[in-house]
Amino acid sequence: FCANDPEVFLQAALLAQDYCDAIDLNLGCPQMIAKRGHYGVFLQDEWDLLERMVRQANEKLSVPITCKIRVFKEVEKTVCYAQMLEKAGCQLLTVHGRTKDQKGALTGMASWEHIGAVRRAVSIPVFANGNIQHLSDVERCIQETGVQGVMSAEGNLHNPALFEGRSPPVWEMAEEYLEVVNQHPPCSLSYVRAHLFKLWHHTLQIHQDLREELAKVKTLQALAEVSRHLKQRCQEEMAKAQGVEEKEGGLPFPHWICQPYVRPVPKQPGVNSTGQNSEGKKTGSQKRALEDLDEAADNLSKNQQKKRSRNPHKNFCPEQKPKYLKCEQCGNPKGNKCVFNLCRGCCKKKAFKEVADCPSHGLRFKTKAERWKAEKDGQMEGKVSESLVPKSGKGSCNSSQPDPFTVHNSECLEESKD
Repeated sequence: FCANDPEVFLQAALLAQDYCDAIDLNLGCPQMIAKRGHYGVFLQDEWDLLERMVRQANEKLSVPITCKIRVFKEVEKTVCYAQMLEKAGCQLLTVHGRTKDQKGALTGMASWEHIGAVRRAVSIPVFANGNIQHLSDVERCIQETGVQGVMSAEGNLHNPALFEGRSPPVWEMAEEYLEVVNQHPPCSLSYVRAHLFKLWHHTLQIHQDLREELAKVKTLQALAEVSRHLKQRCQEEMAKAQGVEEKEGGLPFPHWICQPYVRPVPKQPGVNSTGQNSEGKKTGSQKRALEDLDEAADNLSKNQQKKRSRNPHKNFCPEQKPKYLKCEQCGNPKGNKCVFNLCRGCCKKKAFKEVADCPSHGLRFKTKAERWKAEKDGQMEGKVSESLVPKSGKGSCNSSQPDPFTVHNSECLEESKD
């Protein structure tokens, strides 16, 4: 689970505990979606909150509570972090030996030193995560850190047979995976496609047409057909390459064999593939525009500097940005004139519950309720008045309307007299 609220986490875990062996709290996700949602590794500095989440789950759940974390730069702080979670009730700890900032092109190497220090400092089982590409890495990690288990993420995605110590053909793993997908429907097609992209990463670099086909298909049957085409092509290449040990692109195995994916080293900014400084290609006007921004861009990130180059008049300085008062419930900016001092989302919920109006947010629950009640009362009064008036009909002496038959006959008699 990913969570940032002890009560919400507990309620979700209670729903799942009868269908699993343990509940794991993911405190290691470094992606931007985790930053926006305020969960994952972006909670690693809020120890009081994490202590309450883990302690409450440990007290109320019937299955063990486990955690997955990332390390701090300092070994000592990482050890204290792990000990805090152990004391709160965590019963198994998975330690990813990378920091919050080690992701994407800056992933780098995981620190087994941090993992080993945590293992020696706690009494609960510890699993290691990071730098696992082969079975030999698993054995070496256990030997160097003393952990009780090893977790693999990206290495296992590219070679699902990693823990068996073998590297099967990519289509063999794909066929096995598609069989599992068919046995356990429903499975989102985007998930299946993403797994196949991982398995076939190196092969799709060569067979670009299959890559495009994989990206466009809309059914599992079509995905299986792409798998058959890929298998056929790879087997043809295997037949041609018998006895040839030359590898392609520096890979340890031919592209049709499952193997680890090594992230390319990020290029230095301003240097192209020929080793020449790409800044030399910029025109004088572009250089002057960048020079004008240099003084103000000292405290800006690269992403902010790019945005500023596109919007030179926009204010990117955090100190000069307007300060917004926060909503009393969720912490988002509140409406300046909101009658409840809340943001629009929280205001809408409160106004609906209390049948109230908020002119600032354009909410008129009270006004609409009063109008509806008035209309309903008016309809009831109309029905009562109608029931008091006698119905008109033929032969009724009290009817104020003349009988159409009588009127017609009288008109005919007048015409006959004339």
